[in-house]
Amino acid sequence: ADGWEAGFGAFDSELWQALNLDIVSSAADEPEEPPARTDEENKVISNFLRGTISQALADTSTGAVDEWDGKLLKFHGTYMQDDRDVRAARLARGEEKAFSFMIRVRLPGGVATPAQWLAMDALASEHGNQTMKITTRQTFQLHGVLKRNLRETMRGINRGLMDTLAACGDVNRNVVASANPLQAHLQPEVARLASDISTHLLPATSAYHEIWLADEQVAGSAEQTSATTDYEPLYGPNYLPRKYKIAIAIPPENDVDVFAYDLGYIAILDDAQENILGYNVVIGGGMGMTHNNKATYPRLATCLGYVPKDRAVIVSEKVMLVQRDHGDRTNRKHARLKYTVDDHGMDWWREQVEARLGFSFEPARPYAFTRNGDRYGWTKSTPGLNNFTIFIQNGRIADLPGSPLKTALADVARKHTGNFRLTCNGHLIIADVKDEDVDSIARLLASHRLDNLDYSALRLHSMACVALPTCALAMAESERYLPRLIDLLDEVIDQA
Repeated sequence: ADGWEAGFGAFDSELWQALNLDIVSSAADEPEEPPARTDEENKVISNFLRGTISQALADTSTGAVDEWDGKLLKFHGTYMQDDRDVRAARLARGEEKAFSFMIRVRLPGGVATPAQWLAMDALASEHGNQTMKITTRQTFQLHGVLKRNLRETMRGINRGLMDTLAACGDVNRNVVASANPLQAHLQPEVARLASDISTHLLPATSAYHEIWLADEQVAGSAEQTSATTDYEPLYGPNYLPRKYKIAIAIPPENDVDVFAYDLGYIAILDDAQENILGYNVVIGGGMGMTHNNKATYPRLATCLGYVPKDRAVIVSEKVMLVQRDHGDRTNRKHARLKYTVDDHGMDWWREQVEARLGFSFEPARPYAFTRNGDRYGWTKSTPGLNNFTIFIQNGRIADLPGSPLKTALADVARKHTGNFRLTCNGHLIIADVKDEDVDSIARLLASHRLDNLDYSALRLHSMACVALPTCALAMAESERYLPRLIDLLDEVIDQA
């Protein structure tokens, strides 16, 4: 996406014409200078994602990294941002932008232990902006991490038995899976599949370890342009044309929005609805588009067919390899898998994937989706275990006046003996609460007002991206304004 610059060229020209100053050269008239290098070239010469990241981290003269290291950092799970609320004032004083970094964790299936929750909570307080974000990627996100604290934050995440490798970038990203508590007996299996796929498709480069975790580089130098000491058996030195996103859904719940992903798995259950037999495989989903560019568009995924569950992991690899070999590497706005599907057609795709698999897809099996939201409050799951789903406005874990949510959830994590499940809608499930612990956990939630579910349906189904002040693509407020907008809309609806 182009952010605020989308459509600017046409607007610029029309503005000068309206002012009868059409003789003035506009930005649209200026020939575009070719970039110093393309994204594809940047990946190839990066020495398997090293670039000059180590040198950039050691440079204390600036809080930023250059454009090309910034692109590589995405593969390591972090984006450079700046505080746009203070950007103009700082530039007016001749100061550089207030740079910081967002860090996204790789957390397949959105399952975290209480210890991992507390680890992320502490890192948010020590190195972030005192908040955490549960994202639609079903994982943790930290904001406001300064460059000088990046390495220690990454190490802290690693000490919590997590990492950020491939949470962003032109690779397979965090694999999401259904968190519906009413199907808790199936969740360990889909969470394991999410983890298996994520591990299988993880980049093999040792750059992540040596940059963030080791004391010095162990596999070549950052200046090398033709590394021979590292190897990517699946990705190659070019990695993928664009990001590759995978979701696993269990009908009748579609709480992951499985048709919005490059690759989706729809679980097919036995007649008793107790066991997963296999998966319908869908490809080519994606909701992204560039404003004013009709060549880009949202697309729902299309079904390739059915596979038994023991073949699900290898399918993820072979679909990815078709995209690796045939995706558009010249135009990043046309590089997602959905465009490759439309360029070649589903019959071609099926042939390509089957040729790599060595077996054919079976015909898709029937299923039905009836719901796609989260189930709030208490639900009974497997015998002896219970779940409580907490509504979290926009997924933001923060201590606000009168609502110390971050402190409250840390208290829950210190006393909860089960797991946490992050949902794709940005909410949190206190999972696997034993029958004998329900009363004590219920009292704990009530003491922090976390059991409050007295919200309108509009608020319970609302969601906002981060937007201002940190997102470079934002053109308006989103997360910061949505709560107030819901207040206003609720008043209108109540009066209607």
